[in-house]
Amino acid sequence: MIVFPNCKINLGLQVLNKREDGFHNLETVFYPIHLRDVLEIIRSTDDKTEANINFKSTGLIIEGYSHNNLCIKAYDLLKKDFPALPPIQMHLHKTIPMGAGLGGGSSDGAFALKLLNEKFQLGLSSQQLINYALQLGSDCPFFILNKPAFATGRGELLEEIPLDLSAYHFAIINPGIHINTGWAFANLSDRSKRPDIEQHADLKTIIQQPVSTWKNQLINDFEEPVSKAHPEIASIKQQLYDAGALYASMSGSGSTVFGIFNREQKPSLSFHSSYLYKLI
Repeated sequence: MIVFPNCKINLGLQVLNKREDGFHNLETVFYPIHLRDVLEIIRSTDDKTEANINFKSTGLIIEGYSHNNLCIKAYDLLKKDFPALPPIQMHLHKTIPMGAGLGGGSSDGAFALKLLNEKFQLGLSSQQLINYALQLGSDCPFFILNKPAFATGRGELLEEIPLDLSAYHFAIINPGIHINTGWAFANLSDRSKRPDIEQHADLKTIIQQPVSTWKNQLINDFEEPVSKAHPEIASIKQQLYDAGALYASMSGSGSTVFGIFNREQKPSLSFHSSYLYKLI
């Protein structure tokens, strides 16, 4: 069986405070985007294998050890509670860049959970899958729902919201800069000391207004420190506005920048050949 894990963008992202468990409380709106990886899982044909998973990846190179991959961790989580889960072959083709603020790895892990549940008829409900997904990472539960959602807590408390942006194009640009999420949190500035933004904007109200009104209201708190360290981010954002974007922002902790254009617009955009650029 094959599935196509998609990515997400953040429409606004407010980091509210640090929690006692070391995580941060935040508010954001997740919106699914059809830039997708490919994930295939089949039952292993080698009955004598001692390994539970034969994992292969193609496409973009995944740094680090394969046992840290969230797809493999998803299988291991389910295997603990479903010992009869058979050995599998898993092939992941990566097109969503890593460390980009798009949640590609989180999506892969969540889709692996859903695919294993369906293929091997484990009978898990959506809420049970969300509970497993949270053990993989804070963004993973969203990809079980995979619909526009207002997120709070660590990003795992989800409220589905009516938001349809199908009348627009999305320009997705990733300059190939890997942003460490821990570094991004450590370099956040205090919202209360920034006169240019509201200390606590009502994201749910803002995103129900016309997209053309979002520019000075819908703020990603990570954008300031990441753009300071990597001026390319601010440059890409300005290029999007110069090309007629109704709204442009960085997604997550970066480094991907997106612009929203009216569907009838065909933006004239040109970026360095090393950048990933998709018009969706």
